[in-house]
Amino acid sequence: MNRTIIVTDSTSDIPPAMAEKYGIEVVPLTLMFGDQSYRDNVDMTPEQFYERLPSSQKLPTTSQPSPVEYMNVYRSILDRYPDSPILSFHISSGLSGTFQSATLAKSMLEEDGEVITVVDSLSASYGFGVMVVHAARLAAEGKEPQEILKAVETLRQSRKLYFLVDTLEYLQKGGRIGKASAILGTLLNIKPILSIDAEGIIYAVEKVRGRKKAVARMIELFKNDLPGVDKINVAVGHTAEPASGEEFLSELDRHFTLEEKVLTNIGPVVGSHVGNGTLAVFIWPA
Repeated sequence: MNRTIIVTDSTSDIPPAMAEKYGIEVVPLTLMFGDQSYRDNVDMTPEQFYERLPSSQKLPTTSQPSPVEYMNVYRSILDRYPDSPILSFHISSGLSGTFQSATLAKSMLEEDGEVITVVDSLSASYGFGVMVVHAARLAAEGKEPQEILKAVETLRQSRKLYFLVDTLEYLQKGGRIGKASAILGTLLNIKPILSIDAEGIIYAVEKVRGRKKAVARMIELFKNDLPGVDKINVAVGHTAEPASGEEFLSELDRHFTLEEKVLTNIGPVVGSHVGNGTLAVFIWPA
């Protein structure tokens, strides 16, 4: 059997160089500013997006690739590697219709669909990007699809994640909190800490006053999540502000021994829901 091919969508926020290194096929979602549409991280980079976002009068909208787009991606892979199975990992079905589009694409390929496995990550951003990278590394070692899926699920169960949101504006615009709550929270300098539950849905963990206290609280949460663990791998997603990610890594280094360290951008699609200044931190045991 040929090497397993790994597919994902752009919300996995995998650094482009890493995706290229491991041969990961990334299918972009679409971001729309008014009548203008951009392919996530293709037509618009994170740097361009976060520069434009604060001056946008309306919240950008997003849409997942159509089943036909996924079908074309799968067909192209099967044409090039006819004997290779495909593992296709996607953002939580509780947050986007991307998983459903990929599943429909598989069904449209009839007998060819038998070699495609579509996975609902139940996560977002590098929270499942780390799963995709792990799968790609195992695929490069020649592991079978079922062995890869088992290892990825083990990683998913052990990985912990939190998002620190700097402003309530985008949560309010996206309908996740009321306008009055957003105004009050802004006046009180509230910094929400968010996570994703077992069903793949975003929820508020805590609301902390001030960013410095919020960063300290995130580290406390990680220590509570991983009792007795010293060595960890970590990825920090930032909104085109690598210095903020480096600063968090330095703070985290005071409490854990850091093995693998990844700095990545939170892409435009995910960023449209959380806004500038967000930090997303993903930790898993080394």
